[in-house]
Formats: sequence, structure tokens, C-alpha cells
Amino acid sequence: MIPITYLKGDATAPSVKGPQIIAHVSNDLGGWGKGFVLALSKRFPEPERAYRAWHRDRANNDFGLGAAQLVNVGRDLWVANMIGQHGKTYKSYTGPPPVRYEASESALGKVGDWALEYSASVHMPLIGAGLAGGKWEKIEPLIMATLSERDVAVWVYDFE
Repeated sequence: MIPITYLKGDATAPSVKGPQIIAHVSNDLGGWGKGFVLALSKRFPEPERAYRAWHRDRANNDFGLGAAQLVNVGRDLWVANMIGQHGKTYKSYTGPPPVRYEASESALGKVGDWALEYSASVHMPLIGAGLAGGKWEKIEPLIMATLSERDVAVWVYDFE
């Protein structure tokens, strides 16, 4: 098992050597416009385009909770669009949070498969714990089970 490495910094710009996957959680509505995805789009236009096309053609593909899409954005660098959030794109103070833990775990499993296939490390913000309203103490064990316990190096960034 490789423990999760926590650091301050920008998850869109991993600084370790070797193949890398930047993972993040998106919603099942096709919305892209708040939180971490804005930073992603500033650096890489491909993930947003791929996510929107994936959503547009959802009747003919696997787009939905628990799905993941791997988008190449450079040599040995990919972005994993993971669908782990249902409905609205931000947390509510009156209803359940948009994060869906089981869907996030399923999508993280797919990311783990890709990381093993490409011998890649995985880099992410505190997924699901921001606008999605999730609790990190519930998300961290999912990351450990799907990535760390499979000997995938994981770097979690807290942006300053």
C-alpha cells in the first residue's frame, strides 16, 4: 500500500516525474463552470470539451453516476472526468449534498485501473469535499481502497 501524500499546491500542475492522471469529480447534469473545473479549463481545454460531448451523447454511452472518462492532455498526462455528483453543482444547506460516495468509489476504481495500466500517479484536489458537499473522512477511505491499496501513488492538493 502506498499512503496518500498531502500537499499545498495546484492539482492542475503535478510536479512529480512520470505518467500522471489528474482526477476530479463532476456532476451528472452536464454542468461545468464552478470550482476545480475552472482551473482545469484554464490549463487544458480538452477535458471540458470531452465532458460536454460525453454528456451530449449520453443516450449512446456510459455517462452517468459512477462513470469516468480519461482525456489525454499531453505526453504522459491525462485528466479523469469522474461522475460522482448528482444534480445541482453545489452543496445545499437544506437537502442532501450532491456528492454520491458509491458513484465516486466506482469512478475512482476506473481511475485506478488506468493508473495501473499506464504506471501513472494520480493527482487531485480534495474531491467531493468542496462544492459537492461531501465529507473528506468518507472520501479518503474510498481513495485508499481504490488507489492506495492497489499501490497507486496518490497526491492530494489543497490549493492555497
